[in-house]
Amino acid sequence: MDAFSAPTLFSRAAANPDKPIRVGRNKAYPRQLWWFIASFIAFVAICQFASWLALKISARRPSPSSSQTRAASWRRLPSALVNTYRVVAFRWTLNIGPTFTLTLAELFVVCGYIIALYTWSFVNTTNLAGQKLNQSYWENRLGVLGASQLPLITVLGTKNNALSYITGVSYDRLKFIHRMMARSVFILLWSHGIARVRLFRLSLDASQYPSWFVPLGILAMSAFTLLLLVSVRPLRARVYELFYYVHVLTVLIILFGGYFHANDEGFGFYVWPCFAIWGLDRAMRLARLIFYNHLYFGFSSTAHRLDASVELLSPHLVRLHLKRPPHFRWTPGQTAYVAMPGVSRFPIESHPFTIASVDARYDLNAVSEKAVVDVEKVADADSDADGTLYWNELVFLIHVREGYTRRLADCAARGEKVKVLIDGPYGFSPNLDGDDTVILVAGSSGVTYTLSTFLGVLSHVKSGKSKCRKLIFVWCIRDASHIEWISQALSRALELAPATIDITVRIYVTSPNGQSVPRDSSWAEEESLHSSENASPATKTRPSSLLNFQAVQVSSGRPDLTALLHEQIEGTSGRLSVTVCGSQGIARACRTALRIPMSTTLKGGPSVVLHVESFGYA
Repeated sequence: MDAFSAPTLFSRAAANPDKPIRVGRNKAYPRQLWWFIASFIAFVAICQFASWLALKISARRPSPSSSQTRAASWRRLPSALVNTYRVVAFRWTLNIGPTFTLTLAELFVVCGYIIALYTWSFVNTTNLAGQKLNQSYWENRLGVLGASQLPLITVLGTKNNALSYITGVSYDRLKFIHRMMARSVFILLWSHGIARVRLFRLSLDASQYPSWFVPLGILAMSAFTLLLLVSVRPLRARVYELFYYVHVLTVLIILFGGYFHANDEGFGFYVWPCFAIWGLDRAMRLARLIFYNHLYFGFSSTAHRLDASVELLSPHLVRLHLKRPPHFRWTPGQTAYVAMPGVSRFPIESHPFTIASVDARYDLNAVSEKAVVDVEKVADADSDADGTLYWNELVFLIHVREGYTRRLADCAARGEKVKVLIDGPYGFSPNLDGDDTVILVAGSSGVTYTLSTFLGVLSHVKSGKSKCRKLIFVWCIRDASHIEWISQALSRALELAPATIDITVRIYVTSPNGQSVPRDSSWAEEESLHSSENASPATKTRPSSLLNFQAVQVSSGRPDLTALLHEQIEGTSGRLSVTVCGSQGIARACRTALRIPMSTTLKGGPSVVLHVESFGYA
């Protein structure tokens, strides 16, 4: 048998001298592509570390005086070059429709990855006979390269993402790369499948493969196709729960089918790590779920006291708040995954929401770690006042849509409490301690992010951790009644704020009489803003709790964000940050306003940093 097999294999190789070359390249090129990607990740990590180091150094330097005469100086060239890079990479954008924006940095990553992927797919595909782009050279290589990228796609889709800590990019922002890579690999794998079927029809002997080989590949790619259809942004945003369930089911089909299909060709080692990555992520999430909700799982007699209160603040917004576990800590702007077995269709279903409150370390009354309280000791106490919720409890301001959030709103309307399991925190908070001026811009429920950041900045200023001298809070809403969502929290923060910081709170009511504002095509969410109209005072709409503070300005109309930001840039030296959480319209307006020329920094203008947070489910 062995004596017969060796000459047979030799004769096949002699009959097809291209095969050893093809096989060798199929093994080598995926490794080369991985080295290329790893090198880019390392470069980003080094840049992130250098940025962090520069921020630490600058935070120790005294802030320059804003009254200094602004004369151009080449000493400021390094800062000017950094600012120019930020403008080009993150503020020049490609706008696709009213709800999707790509920065040039994201576009560079997309194009770079696609070029690399298809370069390694079709390079050196000339056979020994001189035929260029020979199908037998590239069709199997497409499948191997596609399979080799599955572990990276899986890592980018997990919540406990090692790449987030390496690069400093939060897991939610890496989701864009996750989707981009998945779609690129989808095209690659379908091209492989179509080319392989064509070879079967022309020359390849299908009998050398198991009977399940081709059907399993088709099943996996059919599941992949369904997943990409429901992941299209408008559909994903509209029916997120459907996307969630389809995603879980189809990914399992893709990975199982892909493993057995690739393993028959000797490349299953590219696919099985996906199961390990996914399993580790789930195990870590489960462990954290038990650790932070142990009173529920321990069947404690006080477990029912941890149930969350749900308030319907408006037809479109729900406030969920609960006593946090004493060992659950977070920083402003982080998110938590919230599971509500009595609300969701499946007990393990959870959704991410930004935490609107800060933990006790940021208490303005006593900025101390001793402020942390034991949940069981305070479970019998009455509910805290509305303003103190944002320091004593986990608070979520949840925009009501369909499905999960609609059912939660129905619970609020009935005055019910809900059982909540918390998993988190996730994401990174921007480091604003080294900023001389901090501007926070929110639209509608985007205030969830900027409110906690506002409270965090005030706490750090009071404790001496932040050098911030001016804090501007801008919030745009459609109805004056929405001010009550956070009015008590703002009032308490302003009352306890340190005297060393200049605070301005500007609230713009785009429809003060409750009438709907005509939607412009570039503004896709509840708020409707643009740098066009002058706002007129509307002090009659102020809640009484805010009337005592001169720092608060409530106006009717749409804010001129360009004028507002330019005014602050012209009057500021040192470092200025703008943090935005709102619709694409607000983010686009801020990016446009902050495209400042290099000459501004050379003449002593501020170093401007922009943080843009995602808005909504998807």
